[in-house]
Amino acid sequence: MKVKICGIRREEDVRYLNETMPDYAGFIFADTKRKVTEDQAALLRKWLDPRIQVFGVFVNAPVEKAAVLASKGTIDVIQLHGDETEEYIRALRGMTKAPVIKAVRVKSREDIFLADRLPVDHLLLDTYHRVQYGGTGETFSWELIPEELEHSYLLAGGLDAGNIHQALSTVKNKGCCIGVDVSGGVETDGVKDFYKIKEVIKEVRSYRTQ
Repeated sequence: MKVKICGIRREEDVRYLNETMPDYAGFIFADTKRKVTEDQAALLRKWLDPRIQVFGVFVNAPVEKAAVLASKGTIDVIQLHGDETEEYIRALRGMTKAPVIKAVRVKSREDIFLADRLPVDHLLLDTYHRVQYGGTGETFSWELIPEELEHSYLLAGGLDAGNIHQALSTVKNKGCCIGVDVSGGVETDGVKDFYKIKEVIKEVRSYRTQ
């Protein structure tokens, strides 16, 4: 089971990740409080342990933007968190070999089935919000996840050290969950908290051994 810590934006955040070693880090290039610029991301990437793969998170960005950042080595994986269509995804895949993940803001089981048809490598299942594209800090009904899915997925939305075991136990036989994506659940007063990151990773690692 993999762990992704998303919303990395400070030198301290990178230091925390280098000490705790999650599988993935996430840089957000969309207009949120956790946004980083391309230059900031490139610098953070240089400081980050090379064993940690970097996701770039985009919301309805020009299709070339993610491909360029992947070609520069700033990111390893492209996460689309907006309203990107199949046409957009196919155009992107024609520009880069980087893996592509499509986020689904889950309102219904049908939302997941529709995304499961897209030409991507994995899905990310997140909480629906009327105006936000992510980072709501709220969970969704994990029972909505179908048992049969073509794509494996990361589970996101309101996860923290207190509910990760429950979440993973609930989705155990629902498709193939390959990991969790956590951002606000490892923050205190809006910034990453070393001890919360450590606890989340500990919880996921302990679940692996069950």
